[in-house]
Amino acid sequence: MKVKTILVSQPEPKVENSPYFDLIEKQKVKIDFVPFIHVEGMSGKDVRSQKIDLAQYTAIILTSRNSVDHFFRITEELRFKVPDSMKYFCLSEAVAYYLQKYVVYRKRKIYVGKRTFPELVPLIKKYKSEKFLLPSSDKLKADIPIILNELKVDWKEATFYKTVISDLSGLRDVYYDVLVFFSPSGIESLFENFPDFKQNKTRIAVFGNTTVKAATEMGLRVDIQAPTPETPSMTMALEKYIKEVNNKK
Repeated sequence: MKVKTILVSQPEPKVENSPYFDLIEKQKVKIDFVPFIHVEGMSGKDVRSQKIDLAQYTAIILTSRNSVDHFFRITEELRFKVPDSMKYFCLSEAVAYYLQKYVVYRKRKIYVGKRTFPELVPLIKKYKSEKFLLPSSDKLKADIPIILNELKVDWKEATFYKTVISDLSGLRDVYYDVLVFFSPSGIESLFENFPDFKQNKTRIAVFGNTTVKAATEMGLRVDIQAPTPETPSMTMALEKYIKEVNNKK
């Protein structure tokens, strides 16, 4: 079956040059963006209840833009002035670049990984004497605490925000050729909103091994998967699949 409509379970990209917009134009498909999950911030009181004293920490590990936003939101709410000496360990260049929203980049000690948490490890190792705070969501990737414990660094996880399932009742009678997921939480949201969901001829596209696992555990057939050596991004995987099925005679 040809692909004409795609639902991406994330907010619409805010940049004009998003590869999704190229995909729409090149392949003549309709793509809608609806976040299946959203983030809600914890209050300063919630953070304090986790026995977090921000003044104790000399380094912050930032794994996403959300962690950046909510760290600085909490510091403001608790009226904590982040010292200029604070070290920032950012998972990727995108996270480090986003940090500029809150700090003067060239005047801060910022250490940047490539993309995955293990790639950040050599930088953390160089500064093992620091006291690390990891502001995260309530759904922290399971391997991160294991890696930090193995490094034997002084660190503490703090939940600064939580992942919440969105209300998708507006999609009840809407059907798409492809549904695109980026996290196990997205899969959870699908079945929370539509417990009687039947895949039938709908194609499922997933990003990452944990999302594949969540999809298959819920009995879904995964038709499109990224990243792979051939298709490192979701848009590339979608384009490859669309070309294959839409050009069949």
